[in-house]
Amino acid sequence: MLTFIGCFVARESEEPFQEGMHMKTIPWNVYAPTRRKEHWKLPDGLDWSTVLLKVKRLQMRIAKAARLKKYRLVQSLQWLLAHSFYAKLLAVRRVTSNKGKNTPGVDGVVWKTSRQKIMAVSQLYRHGYKSLPLRRVYIPKKSGTLRPLGIPIMRDRAMQALHALTLAPIAETYADPNSYGFRPSRSCADAIRQCFNCLSGKHDAQWILEADIASCFDNINHQWLLNNIPVDKKMLTLWLKSGFLDKGELFPTLRGTPQGGIISPLLMNMTLDGLEQTAKKSVPWNMPRSNARTGVHVIRYADDFVITGKTKELLELRVKPAITSFLEERGLTLSEEKTRIIRIDEGFDFLGQHLRKYRNGKLIITPTRKSVHGLMDALRNILNDHQGDDAGSMIRRLNQTVLGWCNYHRHACSSRIFRWVDSWLFWEIKRWLHRRHPNKGRRWIMKKYYRRIKNCRWNFHAVKTDSNGMRSYRDLIKACRIRILRHVKIRAEANPFDPDYSDYFANRKSLNRNCQNNRFAEELGLP
Repeated sequence: MLTFIGCFVARESEEPFQEGMHMKTIPWNVYAPTRRKEHWKLPDGLDWSTVLLKVKRLQMRIAKAARLKKYRLVQSLQWLLAHSFYAKLLAVRRVTSNKGKNTPGVDGVVWKTSRQKIMAVSQLYRHGYKSLPLRRVYIPKKSGTLRPLGIPIMRDRAMQALHALTLAPIAETYADPNSYGFRPSRSCADAIRQCFNCLSGKHDAQWILEADIASCFDNINHQWLLNNIPVDKKMLTLWLKSGFLDKGELFPTLRGTPQGGIISPLLMNMTLDGLEQTAKKSVPWNMPRSNARTGVHVIRYADDFVITGKTKELLELRVKPAITSFLEERGLTLSEEKTRIIRIDEGFDFLGQHLRKYRNGKLIITPTRKSVHGLMDALRNILNDHQGDDAGSMIRRLNQTVLGWCNYHRHACSSRIFRWVDSWLFWEIKRWLHRRHPNKGRRWIMKKYYRRIKNCRWNFHAVKTDSNGMRSYRDLIKACRIRILRHVKIRAEANPFDPDYSDYFANRKSLNRNCQNNRFAEELGLP
């Protein structure tokens, strides 16, 4: 029996959805909205674990074909994955669960309900597809300037996410070993740990080429992307040449990739892959090409990277010209303001950490002053925003900010900084309390807002009483209670799409989860 509902034809059947089944045969109950924010109701017989498993299997086949250099098989498997219903479900889920899910494009459309999301899956087809221009927005940078962002419409974002699934296995197969930005299972902590491994030894390199690419996303050569990125050329051309709308006026995009696009970080990483090999091959012909002798190592996170070397001349006369030539082929240049060659004794900043080797030969990694000042500004803004609110909501936001910042810096030598943050925040809260209660004395404020925990009686807290008269406390987390943990760096050759590393990533994920649960329990005072 067929029932016509709008422009869809729904069949009253309880059969599970099979791959290849036309969207018009999905039962109408799958379009029912749900109150859940991130997960939406799937067709009968499917769950997200099944979707992830099907997509991962195809991605592993793509990665294996790429390792064996079977390029025709790679294209065939990419086509199969791009037309898979499971991959389309995963692509729509990604664009409707990230931070930009409520940011519309030029058409003003966002997908919020389950019906809108399942209907969006049926719109992800290649035939007749046309991308719409980007919506240009500007966000402030730390330097005081504005960074332009191009926001695609939801359908373009979903199509980019779909093809990013087909491109990710190839990118991971050919990626630089020490590239850590915008890659699965890699983080800033891995990059910092690699810096420590390359610089902490007594006979390690003493000179650093600290480099930054000027407007990397905005200056990538379109023709180089079309010639070297193994993805559907028609789709890639549509995204690169879509143009953007700024204040009602349409402008063409002659170069670069939009920073608001989902596939843009993947394209940028593949553009810079080969940078590490280029730097290591740039050593003089009469010198052994051994990292132990030349000390040439490349640590890259997105478009920020550092290169180590034994001598200043090696970096200035050999490595830097080779890197400049490598970038010119891709339409990129080094930023003169942020590119410099320094000794490790002077210290340098990288990814929010300050690395410096002192006279005793020890390499010390600490949070940068800019990072500490950023935390102070964020905490001040929270205190100012909650001047008239209850203390409980303010403590919740303070805990989120402090805990997030400390978890990022807990892999460095941060104990002293953590204690300083606690002391500074104590006096800021004290001033906040006196502004909030100008007619109350110190004893009254102490009795109302502080309580003793173990040996410390200056623990800022808020009390909440429920309908049964039970009291619950919300305490401010102290940064000094967060233990310093040395990060275990991921293997440089590990590939999440290689079956040989499946057990490695599973063990690493479970270990990180257990450490995180134990860490939070300890910091929050739980048994």
